[in-house]
Amino acid sequence: MPELPEVETTIQSLKTGRAPVLGARFIDVWTDSPKMIKNPKSFLLFKKKIINREIQDIWRRGKNIIFTLSGNLFLLIHQKLTGHLLVGNWEKVNNKWEPIDKKSALNEAVNKYIHFLFWLDSGLMIALSDLRKFAKIEILTKKELDDELKNLGVEPLDKDFTFKKFKEVLRKRKGRIKQVLMDQKIIAGIGNIYSDEILFKAGVNPFRLINSLSEEELKKIYLAMKEILSLSIRLQGESFADYRLPNGERGGFDKMIKVYRREGKKCFRCKGVIQRKIIGGRSTYFCPKCQK
Repeated sequence: MPELPEVETTIQSLKTGRAPVLGARFIDVWTDSPKMIKNPKSFLLFKKKIINREIQDIWRRGKNIIFTLSGNLFLLIHQKLTGHLLVGNWEKVNNKWEPIDKKSALNEAVNKYIHFLFWLDSGLMIALSDLRKFAKIEILTKKELDDELKNLGVEPLDKDFTFKKFKEVLRKRKGRIKQVLMDQKIIAGIGNIYSDEILFKAGVNPFRLINSLSEEELKKIYLAMKEILSLSIRLQGESFADYRLPNGERGGFDKMIKVYRREGKKCFRCKGVIQRKIIGGRSTYFCPKCQK
């Protein structure tokens, strides 16, 4: 699932990338998977609401991509497990959507699971490629959007999210540190990949209970969180599986990975062996030798 760095990279690209869409208006929309639309329930009503709306801003809250539209409405897209937004031009060939530019990265197989298309008055199209078709799409009023986002936790890269506030957020929490980092009601945007990488950077075992962590260990986790997320944004996210940038290209964080999906390989730090165990139903990668 795209996490905070991938969602932030997508937003930056949509706003200021090679083919920005800010300021354009929606003129048409297509889908073969109307179940992705959670609000309104009807595709026809969804289409009626979005046509002629201008994209006034694009921003992120947690893992949600939010388009501020003219007329005080908001388009919310959560890419879920395998979804990613693409920008370009497509045509239908043998009942499948194919990128017109055959030489672009949009032509990569992972980018061809097109289940949603938006046409813009700028001549560009926004596509949602989603192998599993789990993505969520909604058009919301301001109140509905506020209700949708109200239970999300703090943004880990906010400037006012200090170490003191980090400690306050964790103080009354119970459970293992990895699960707490991934809890979207506590800290928004961190998932399986970055929780593993953060804890490796901090040298903390993911199975450690919150109340067992010293102030020094908490500080290491806090600093690692800021550093890893910021670095991944600079490198435009990771592309192990389905995630791609809106131009179809891969992110650059993959080469920086230290533990995720490295089961059985040598630890870069201590030459121990990376293990994979399950925490809360999720695969967890760590070095048992140097993560204490």
